[in-house]
Amino acid sequence: AIAQPTGIGFLWGRLDVLETMPPYQSGGEMIDQVTLEGSTFASPPGRFEAGTPAIAQAVGLGAAVDYLAGLGMANVEAHEHDLARYLVERLSAVDGLALYGPPRGEARAALAAFSVAGVHANDLSTFIDQDGVAIRAGHHCTQPLHAALGISASARASLYVYSTRADVDALVESIVSTQRLFAQLGG
Repeated sequence: AIAQPTGIGFLWGRLDVLETMPPYQSGGEMIDQVTLEGSTFASPPGRFEAGTPAIAQAVGLGAAVDYLAGLGMANVEAHEHDLARYLVERLSAVDGLALYGPPRGEARAALAAFSVAGVHANDLSTFIDQDGVAIRAGHHCTQPLHAALGISASARASLYVYSTRADVDALVESIVSTQRLFAQLGG
């Protein structure tokens, strides 16, 4: 994601492939000719853009692209890689935390899925939220993976260009604090 509004994005496709594909949706602007006997479709990309365009979202998408271009994509990438390494390093040091995804040292995005022994991901998310740290909790549309891992849910921390190492530190401090609280409640 590049911080654009929801409901919009872009997909690159080779023209020769797009020309062979039928439209997946019908509506205004995706047709070429309509008669009582049949219809023909517009050339790509128009045949895949049925209905009223998402104008406000397109303006927002353009602003997001301009913002990232202003930062410089090499800078964005370097920042993401630095944060990813730091996130994995800090989470790996938390006792009782199982980190999912590529092993430490391998290239990865600046996000991490994890679980904490003795604390359900939804509870963890709720308590961390009280410290002003936002994470996601649930199955993240990967229920078969969670079943294979033997867990019902995981937590996920996702970082972006505005995230800092201090944000990672706050996350880890809140995880450890929540672990202590649950340990006291359970024993």
